[in-house]
Amino acid sequence: MKMGLISDIHANLPALEAVLDDMPAVDRIVCAGDVIGYNPWPAECVERVRDVAAKTVRGNHDRTVGTPERYRANRMAEAGLEHAKASLSADQRAWLDGLPRAEMFAGDRYLLVHSHPAAEREDAYVYPEEFPNLDRHMGDHDGIVLGHTHVQGKRSVAGGTVVNPGSVGQPRDGDPDAGYAVLDTQTGEIDLRRVAYDIDRVSEAVADAGLPERTAARLYKGE
Repeated sequence: MKMGLISDIHANLPALEAVLDDMPAVDRIVCAGDVIGYNPWPAECVERVRDVAAKTVRGNHDRTVGTPERYRANRMAEAGLEHAKASLSADQRAWLDGLPRAEMFAGDRYLLVHSHPAAEREDAYVYPEEFPNLDRHMGDHDGIVLGHTHVQGKRSVAGGTVVNPGSVGQPRDGDPDAGYAVLDTQTGEIDLRRVAYDIDRVSEAVADAGLPERTAARLYKGE
């Protein structure tokens, strides 16, 4: 089975559209969370992910859309959540509120989470160089799919594979192109992919929405 892996869309509709257009034929798509936040299209991205993803887990932005003030120390994050709170319908908010922390897919062979697989470390960042530390969380799974860091990577670890497909809507690994991955669950092969999108369109929409200028500026540098 071929699985499309997406994460950290962060309300960036042009990036999401580019990824879906670029993605080769897959049997299903799963999303590792943070559908909303930062960028100007939270409602549109919620609807698109609801339409295309077989399973989606909650990210930290998805979980805190009702309390933007929790990100007061980060004005970009707070502003993006304020915009999402004002833009989303009651039904869209309910969908985000109902997302699980973790899911399993491909016959329960793979674990899908947003950040650290341990519930008590839900918001911990796990970068690719730290993936081997997750071997104790592999259990009976063949692999763990996660996001949160916005840094694309994959590693073979004891007992399986850990992959971050990268961020669709706000890469932070020095590459501005939208990131995603394709997993072949039969062979275990993981194809990390990038695709360019119209950042100028996002920049104009950020300005029109009154969001912080740096929200768009960082997209050009992948930071």
